[in-house]
Amino acid sequence: MTRLTRRQFAGALSAIGAQFVLKSPAQAANVVPTPRFGFDNVAQRARDLALAPFDNSVPSRLPDPFDAMDFDTWREIRFRRDHDVFASADGGFRLETFHLGFLYRRPVTVNTIRDGIATPIPYSPALFDYGRLKVEKALPVNTGFAGFRLHFPVNEPHIHDEVISFLGASYFRFLGRDQKYGLSARALCVDAGADRESFPFFREYWVETPEKGGNHATLYALLDGDAATGAFKFDLFAGQESTLEIQATLFPRRAGAKLGLAPLTSMYLTGENDRRVRDGFRTELHDSDGLLIHNGAGEWLWRPLSNPPHARISSFLDNNNRGFGLLQRDRTFESYQDLDLAYENRPSYFVEPIGDWGEGRVELIELPTHDETNDNIVASWTPAKPPEPGAPFVYAYRITAGLDMPRLAPNGIVVNTFEAPARALGSAEPLDPESHRFIVDFAGSDLEYYVADPSQVEAVATTSAGRVLRASVAANQHIGGLRALFDVSVKPGHTADLRLFLRAHGRTLTETWTYPWTAPAA
Repeated sequence: MTRLTRRQFAGALSAIGAQFVLKSPAQAANVVPTPRFGFDNVAQRARDLALAPFDNSVPSRLPDPFDAMDFDTWREIRFRRDHDVFASADGGFRLETFHLGFLYRRPVTVNTIRDGIATPIPYSPALFDYGRLKVEKALPVNTGFAGFRLHFPVNEPHIHDEVISFLGASYFRFLGRDQKYGLSARALCVDAGADRESFPFFREYWVETPEKGGNHATLYALLDGDAATGAFKFDLFAGQESTLEIQATLFPRRAGAKLGLAPLTSMYLTGENDRRVRDGFRTELHDSDGLLIHNGAGEWLWRPLSNPPHARISSFLDNNNRGFGLLQRDRTFESYQDLDLAYENRPSYFVEPIGDWGEGRVELIELPTHDETNDNIVASWTPAKPPEPGAPFVYAYRITAGLDMPRLAPNGIVVNTFEAPARALGSAEPLDPESHRFIVDFAGSDLEYYVADPSQVEAVATTSAGRVLRASVAANQHIGGLRALFDVSVKPGHTADLRLFLRAHGRTLTETWTYPWTAPAA
């Protein structure tokens, strides 16, 4: 220990006092505070990154034993709850990181922000329980992570369930109450549906320390890719219907890329309108069963999903779109009969632009699949005028995760879609050999009023090719709604866009059912 003399001690006190005495109020006012880390910092990094060559390098191999492992082994690596990053903050959220391994080989940096200062979370083997995996050599502190997740008592007051996760490329998923993970969202898709599709990824994350007792968490992410870089701000509000408010600034790297904004990714294998794939006792298998669009003209469109034999892209032109989403409407366990996967509890995601998005299109991509583990559905917004290099592209939107979300159904909604050759259903009228019958069930809103007298309701059916032969409406007491039937005749091998809605005395009663259909070859 070093001892101070009286003279040294007095000198130290004088020096300390001088710091306070010699500064005038004007001088004190000129002290520049330490800037707080925020979205502008991430945007500047994205701008600088866009000016540099794109680096897509991924480690050729991970340290042993993480280089070659299957999903089950990787899944056993658990973050230790006693190392929760936010435990000292005494807040409602808890932060856990994902370990590298399996498909997740690209390391990312995860930072926390406390009092405006960003600090990276250092990797440490002590953060994880490795299960049956034998780790003999400690990994360096700069190993990084595969991603992270936040936990929050969204279902019960004293149980912290996973409420949002960021893992792989730019994918993220989040939940509301009584929901089980199904579909995912992405920050950006590039040339989706084409052979040249590329996958931008998040290089770094920053998570603000949440306030005590609150349900709001803020985080930032730095996006990198061959077509664009970007800065993203996510404001999560966890609850019965959790919402994410997203602010984004893109910096395009190259011209000509088709950028899909606010993309959603889901799985559709089989359902009541598409029996092409059979899977034992389970009659339906899907994370989402339809695309819902609220277009700029105020019309609500419902497009049932399918598992087509060949890749199919559908475009819905629009101006200042009001919202779109991939929904899971069938909430009946008997439709799925899966005790473990709980498809009836998969969330629906609905995107709502904040501000005007101008002209563009909602694009739906449906890819063929024979396996429920493959995400084969993508929905996104593509601007009519693509962002060009040289100028930032700014936009914002909100995603809601919900189950039934009644606010998205101002009128009656589609609950079932069936199709079959018209001759198979019986009719007293002569049949056109090319006719095909579609059956659509509508329920909700004011439709139950008309169950006693469906003759008051008209089925308005149209086709872009061929002709509609007949249309009718019948009561369906089992759903408290109405069943619409119509027959359409289209030349073999030709494709038609079908539309149907119900109205009574000039008033529209339902959303508009829309469906692309290709008549079977002769």
